[in-house]
Amino acid sequence: MKKPILSARNITKVFDLGEIQVRALRGVDLDIFPGEFVAIMGHSGSGKSTFMNIIGCLDIPTSGEVYIDNVKVTSLTKDELADIRNQKIGFVFQAYNLLARTTAIENVELPLLYNNSVNNQQRLDRSINALEKVGLANRLHHLSNQLSGGQQQRVAIARALVNEPVVIMADEPTGNLDTRTSYEVMQLFQALNEAGSTIILVTHEPDIATMAKRNIVFKDGRIIKDIQVDQPVNASNLLANLKEELVED
Repeated sequence: MKKPILSARNITKVFDLGEIQVRALRGVDLDIFPGEFVAIMGHSGSGKSTFMNIIGCLDIPTSGEVYIDNVKVTSLTKDELADIRNQKIGFVFQAYNLLARTTAIENVELPLLYNNSVNNQQRLDRSINALEKVGLANRLHHLSNQLSGGQQQRVAIARALVNEPVVIMADEPTGNLDTRTSYEVMQLFQALNEAGSTIILVTHEPDIATMAKRNIVFKDGRIIKDIQVDQPVNASNLLANLKEELVED
């Protein structure tokens, strides 16, 4: 039986807001296995983003334990957590978080600058390969502001891939994109997942969640649903249907 690539055990998170305590997470348990494509959903204030920050090593829980690739990350120092984020997790954000006035390849190279096991040529080769995987081989030297929103998100995904992480974590990656571009990004995520990538995606859009293989729903700091999606919606089919509609119009 496969071992989880990520495990959360009895995770709680309490925020102190003056005289008020807000319990954002109330004892969350979750296992995610290699090769899964998981969508995490929930209304604002449900705890989904807090949970994502904790499993992404961007925040620490009030209590509980998180394991990533058999490493207990909740007992690590800040420097050790930074190493885990760089080596084992690939992040994709809603706002892309690309460096301004910097080329696509320079943005993708950034995580490798902190990887002492990679030399200059390897860094270049791996960055080019990552951009090729997301379909941007012809945009290597374009600046961020010369790229469309969808292309910028593809650069962000390439940057997430370049260190060959054990899991990709995407926080509302389609939130700033139109329908067609959202489907294109999901098509890419589905292709990466089919090639073996483990993906955890936070979204508030139900139609985006239907393209994942597993849906987890948060409410009031707890998981209230955890279901396998027998037949995820194929993003490529959605794109084809959109093109047909445009032709008919």
